[in-house]
Amino acid sequence: MSSVVPESKRAPVGVDPNRASIARVYDAFLGGKDNYEIDRQVRDKVTEVAPDAIDLAVANRHFLIRACRFLAHTAGITQFLDCGSGLPTAENVHQVVQRINPDATVVYIDNDPVVEMHGKALLEDNDNTHFIAADIYKPDEVLNHDVVQKHLDLSQPIGFLQVGTLHHFVGDADGPAKVMRNYIDAFASGSYVVISHFFDPEDDLSETARQLEEKFTHSMMGSGSFRTQAELDKLTEGLELMEPGWERCAMWWPDGPQIGPLTVGQRCIAGAVGRKP
Repeated sequence: MSSVVPESKRAPVGVDPNRASIARVYDAFLGGKDNYEIDRQVRDKVTEVAPDAIDLAVANRHFLIRACRFLAHTAGITQFLDCGSGLPTAENVHQVVQRINPDATVVYIDNDPVVEMHGKALLEDNDNTHFIAADIYKPDEVLNHDVVQKHLDLSQPIGFLQVGTLHHFVGDADGPAKVMRNYIDAFASGSYVVISHFFDPEDDLSETARQLEEKFTHSMMGSGSFRTQAELDKLTEGLELMEPGWERCAMWWPDGPQIGPLTVGQRCIAGAVGRKP
C-alpha cells in the first residue's frame, strides 16, 4: 500500500518547503509542478482578491518571450543577463533567443536554492548558457562575478532583463530605481533593458492593486509592491523606450488582437523595453 511522502522529505537539500518561494509561487500561478503547498497557499490568497490573477503571471511570461524575440532577432543582441530567472518554467530566455541565434550567450542570476538546483540541471549540456547564485539587487556583486566577467563582454551591447523581479525588492522606496541606475550605467551604448512590474493603475483598480499587495507582502513570500506610473518611470530613466513605452504586458507588441477587455490581472502588470543611447 503506497503512502504520500511529506513534502519535507521530498524537498532537495537546502530547500525549505515550509517557506514560500517567489519562483515557486510564480510556477504555481502558471500551473507548473515545481511548487509546494505553502506556495499554492500564497497563490490561493491572491486569487481570493483577484480570481483571474493567473492572467497577471501569464501576461508577464508572454511579454518576456516577445521581448526576447525582439532583442535576439530585430535588435541583434547576442548576449543576455537575466535577473531572477524563474527556472524551470517553460520557454526560458535561453530557449527563446537560442532558437533564433544558437550562439547567443545567456547568464541567469538567482539566489533561490530550488531555482539554482533546476538551473544547473537544465543547463548542464548547454555551453552557451550559465547560472550563478547572487543577489540581483546588488549590481556590483552580479557584474563583477567571475562567470559574468568570463562569458559576457560588458563593453558591447547586452540584453538585460529584470522581469517580474523589482516588485519583490524589500527596502527603501527608491531602492529599485537605484538598483536599475547602477546596472544601466554599467552597460554599453546600444544595450537593451527589459523590465516588468506589478502596476497600480490609479483608477478603479487601485484598491484591488493594494489588496493584492497586502496579500503578497503579508504572506510567507513577504513581498510584492504595486507601483504607479510615476514610480515605474523612475526605473527606466536614461533609456529610450521602444514604442509604446510602459504598457500593460498583455498589450506590449501582442502576437494577435485582444479579444474582449483586459482582465484585472492583465491590467495590474506593466512592462517596457528601453535602449541605452
